[in-house]
Amino acid sequence: MDLGLTGRVAIVAGASKGLGNAIALGLAREGAHVALCARSNEKLIDTAKFIEENYRVAALPIAADLRNIQDIDRVVDSTLKKFDRVDILLNNAGGPPPKSFEESSSEDWEKAMELNFLAAMRLIQRVLPPMKVRHWGRIINILSSGLKQPIDGLIQSNAARAAVAGAAKTLSREVAAHGILVNNICPGRIQTERVNEVDAATARRKGVSAEDVRRDSCREIPVGRYGQAEEFANVVVFLASECASYVTGSTLQVDGGYIRSLW
Repeated sequence: MDLGLTGRVAIVAGASKGLGNAIALGLAREGAHVALCARSNEKLIDTAKFIEENYRVAALPIAADLRNIQDIDRVVDSTLKKFDRVDILLNNAGGPPPKSFEESSSEDWEKAMELNFLAAMRLIQRVLPPMKVRHWGRIINILSSGLKQPIDGLIQSNAARAAVAGAAKTLSREVAAHGILVNNICPGRIQTERVNEVDAATARRKGVSAEDVRRDSCREIPVGRYGQAEEFANVVVFLASECASYVTGSTLQVDGGYIRSLW
């Protein structure tokens, strides 16, 4: 199947590792040029080199802290300068440290909303104008299964992801006439450093081993295992493509059947 991504330009946030890295590779594999941003410059450069050597597309590494408005401007301006367009925005950021409500300070809440909500909104504000010019765009927010089934110990993440989902649903109705589609994807237990961190925090709270936590989690997942980052990325790449031209305002879970909710 031709996904129609050849020559498209994507900004992928959090592209140095985990889900963001897998998504960047998946888009490049389908012929899209990618602007890679994250705070770790060395890993970005390695990923960009790999992409250009293996997929014959251009990759632009941009070290940036997306909590900083000036860095957001630099990411978008650098992408436009090199490629003269932005077709796809992948909002993706690591979640706040695992904490309960009583453990969370006012500063913790500010940091969580800055990275997991405001950064996404600011990036969207910057990419909408060039997308409108071309009457084509895909905005995809990587959220969490905690959006649909709140995760104990991740109250800041649960709240911030819900804020993004609410804004995205509203935005999807505002920009659909411009050919811009807005969707959310919720990863379940995908094998990443973030999931390892959450499992370790759960283990400490319960006084068990991380292996015990993982085993218990797998029992709750109908397919019986954690997902792989590439499996998740495949779904994201489809949503970013021409083939998903009638999908907007949706929140899709990629979780091996873990979430029990109907909606």
